[in-house]
Amino acid sequence: MTADVLDRRRLEGAKVAVGVTFATNGLAFGGWLARAPAVRDDLSLSPAGFGLLLLCLSGAAVAAIPLAGPLVQRLGPARAVLLGSMAVVLGLVGLGVGAAAGSVVSAGVGLIFIGMGNSTWDVAMNVEGADVERRLGRTLMPRFHAGFSLGTVAGAGMSAAAAAASITVTVQVFVTAAVAAVVMLLTVRRFLPVPAAHDERSPRGRVRDAWREPRTLLIGVIMLGFGFTEGAANDWLAIGLVDGYGASETVGAIGLGFFVTAMTLGRLFGGAAIERWGRVRTLRLTAASALVGLLLALSGIGVPAVLAGALLWGAGASLGFPIGMSAAADDPLRAAIRVSVAGSIGYGAFLAGPPLIGLLAERVGVLRALLVVAVAIGLGVLASGAARPVTRAEDRLTGSGNRR
Repeated sequence: MTADVLDRRRLEGAKVAVGVTFATNGLAFGGWLARAPAVRDDLSLSPAGFGLLLLCLSGAAVAAIPLAGPLVQRLGPARAVLLGSMAVVLGLVGLGVGAAAGSVVSAGVGLIFIGMGNSTWDVAMNVEGADVERRLGRTLMPRFHAGFSLGTVAGAGMSAAAAAASITVTVQVFVTAAVAAVVMLLTVRRFLPVPAAHDERSPRGRVRDAWREPRTLLIGVIMLGFGFTEGAANDWLAIGLVDGYGASETVGAIGLGFFVTAMTLGRLFGGAAIERWGRVRTLRLTAASALVGLLLALSGIGVPAVLAGALLWGAGASLGFPIGMSAAADDPLRAAIRVSVAGSIGYGAFLAGPPLIGLLAERVGVLRALLVVAVAIGLGVLASGAARPVTRAEDRLTGSGNRR
């Protein structure tokens, strides 16, 4: 068997491993969020108190993203994924113990571990996915992100089944933690070997310099705009149907289902669009789809228009984040640092979006408040040119690389 065949098999094995990693990450994350009401009840928290508890998760996640790049660069994606996933496993155990004991402190510590571990896991698996994508010469990142979406659906389904069977949250998160631990211990063995370092510059300097690179920052803006577009629908589309159109909660859930389905399908099949039209044109076309879908959903015409809008909105929101991750990782030597910097900007959408729309909704109503998504779409379009692929030689000539 030739070396080329062996290399191809290794790459294909790594591709499968990355897909499993994304799906397991979605399973671990979605496997407890669907039981959030039960966690709140076990801890005897008010809605406001539970919201503060969730800040342990989101705050730790956002704080850890800038640190994840140097860690991935130092350890390599495989070890970093394993470290991050085991932190999430420990966090799930802590959350389960807290729910069983009614201890807010234990649950909060568990959520901190989940948030920090998930940031490391996320950056590392995106760096590995971009490496596999680059070596195979195929657009794969949208499919990897679709794997995450499918994992969250599986986690939600598992939660629904556990709730229906009257299985406690503690038992469920323990099972989820065990599954995630076993799967990741086996999966990271299939990751690609870490190449020898090509320079001796310190990771700390690279992080500082990456925050000064216009292209990296603009990629972060792309991810921020499209991330806000995605997160707003996840958080507020169902509420908009119920409050704005007088629909039932069932119809609200169906509307969100339309959005999530369209987004998942867009990620599964969007690679062909990227290969045909390129990153920049694809971003602009999907932004147009998201804008038309948003306006249909907020038009006041009726529920059928909202459902049609949800499909266009979901398809339009599907590719911004994976394209941003691929663009940030164009240079394999700087991929980890740039992914962490761009991700720090992009994930800000998921932290700031819900409260911003909530504050606006109190004053003008949910449907009008959601018009702010059009601004986010505009930001993504304005920054879309930064996603254009660059070679390492172009990177050096434009001065977007590290400064000595």
